[in-house]
Amino acid sequence: MDFTLTENQLMIQAAAREFAQNEIAPVAAQFDASGDFPKDTIRKAGELGFMGVEVPEEYGGAGLDSICFVLMMEEIAYADAAHSTIVSVNNSLYNNGILQFGTEAQKHRFVVPVASGRALGCYGLTEPQSGSDAANMRTRAVLSADGSHYLLNGKKSWITSGPVADYMVMFAVTNPEAGSKGITAFILDCNQPGFIRGKIEPKLGIRASATCEIEFLDYRIPIGQRLGEEGNGFAIAMTILDQGRVGIAAQANGIARAAYDAALSYAKERRAFGAPIGSFQMTQAKIADMKTRLSASRLLMLQAAWAKQAAKSSGARTTTEGSMAKLYASETAMFNAHAALQIHGGMGYSKELPLERYFRDAKITEIYEGTSEIQRIVIARQETGLR
Repeated sequence: MDFTLTENQLMIQAAAREFAQNEIAPVAAQFDASGDFPKDTIRKAGELGFMGVEVPEEYGGAGLDSICFVLMMEEIAYADAAHSTIVSVNNSLYNNGILQFGTEAQKHRFVVPVASGRALGCYGLTEPQSGSDAANMRTRAVLSADGSHYLLNGKKSWITSGPVADYMVMFAVTNPEAGSKGITAFILDCNQPGFIRGKIEPKLGIRASATCEIEFLDYRIPIGQRLGEEGNGFAIAMTILDQGRVGIAAQANGIARAAYDAALSYAKERRAFGAPIGSFQMTQAKIADMKTRLSASRLLMLQAAWAKQAAKSSGARTTTEGSMAKLYASETAMFNAHAALQIHGGMGYSKELPLERYFRDAKITEIYEGTSEIQRIVIARQETGLR
């Protein structure tokens, strides 16, 4: 594997950094405090091609590779994790799923407006009683007698971009007796009757990424909006998550790098007992551990992105690579945010600095798209072949 960046990769990294620092960083604290959805900056991200990085140009995207995607994600997360969450869901969970499993008609109708930034996508897997145990879902889609449509009833929870999304890739039970093989994937228009958006969740972190519960009451899904074959939904969901975890690794690395840079700068400037605190061994140990973990985490991220790109032509799963990158990067984000806050002392605990925001934002990376505990189970099962 050669991780020397190409001209295209360097170009999107620079463009994402410029956009993030000039447009997102100045308003990140404001949107974190208010919890409002940052529609203007997300619209600008779409105009720059960041909402469909890996989507071919014929479907409205930038037509770039998986390395470009993680480099872009890391730069946006460095400025603000909430913005990167919105961008990640659009790219990884929504666009990628339809590109891989959808028909040509579905790609043109449901990917083009989202990848081009004119609309937003979301992903509906989690339910109130089924988080990590996704196969335990209860949302039900019943095929009509004439086979023309499904009637959907149930609830989805913790839907990122749910309050503002135009389209949703979602999963429902079509054959309750078949267990995980009775789950089917669909693409929904969020502005149709029977699609009911609940209250926006008041979250600890990533507060500007709007999240809500969605209820379906006799929502009618035309047969042409089924994604893949009936009964293949669970496999589709897990394949999408394999790829999505690479994006979360990039997000976590952005947070971890922001925390590290802040800690390093402060350790050089802050003086105590007549010397910079960076000269104290305890502080130096924290800096060394943060830097080492960050470097290892970025290599795992790049490896996972490289594997994801290679798998596009072979159709192979990248389960282990995605889970390892997501696991290590998310725990590195939390480690670095904690250490950086400790180095800053009382100032780190103050809202005058972004350290406390990094700390709050880092935590979610250990939870969504599969908790750290689930990642360890996934990796071990892939290695042992045991269930």
